[in-house]
Amino acid sequence: MARGTVLVTSPIRASWHVGRVASRRRETASAVRLELDVPTWPGNHAGSHLDVRLTAPDGYQATRSYSVASSGETTRVILAVDELPSGEVSPYLVHQLADGDELEVHGPLGRYFVWTPTEPDRSPVQLIAGGSGVVPLFAMAAAREHETVDAEFRLLYSVRTPEDVFFAEELSALSKTTVDVVHTRTSPPGSPRAPGRLTQESVADLVFPATATPRIFLCGPTPFVETIAGWLLQLGHDPTRIRTERFGGSG
Repeated sequence: MARGTVLVTSPIRASWHVGRVASRRRETASAVRLELDVPTWPGNHAGSHLDVRLTAPDGYQATRSYSVASSGETTRVILAVDELPSGEVSPYLVHQLADGDELEVHGPLGRYFVWTPTEPDRSPVQLIAGGSGVVPLFAMAAAREHETVDAEFRLLYSVRTPEDVFFAEELSALSKTTVDVVHTRTSPPGSPRAPGRLTQESVADLVFPATATPRIFLCGPTPFVETIAGWLLQLGHDPTRIRTERFGGSG
């Protein structure tokens, strides 16, 4: 999360940049958090993404998109990359990229799946994430911490085990977003919820009701997004108020 920054409130032009790894650390057993120093980065809205391009010695290039976990007018860009073992880019980022290494990044990208505090709509904002899909939603919740807007925020986060939670410390420290974490395989000791997948009934209990006309940002694996979006429609939510971002298996 970018600290001491001002949120971007105007359109930003995407371009290619060279970033240097300022720090890296394990986020989960299969994911790494990367903090990049990108001197020419113009800042980005919460929820934006970028492309990372790797070039092999023989000239072969591979490009993959990753959500940005930071936002605002800052040249420090934070990514949280989950490894796809069969992928071309994520295994390198997770296992081989080192402090001081350089990366080519293209962005910021995305105008549809972003939250900005200047929007006149003050309806509640519902964030729903599956697994690593929490990354752009975390950026929104983190940005909300610095704003005085009246919009209520809630985050519903479905994840396998406590060890698989991204940004665990930061999520627990949020003061302006209500966070509900649902563990599908193993719950933490003392949890009032038994582990299990989300159902339409549990989603109805844990999100703003349709009568509140919330803006909904939904991100995760394609099957997760399609299932949750379908339930939301059955619960009466306005489809024009639901924004989705999904990812498959090409990392």
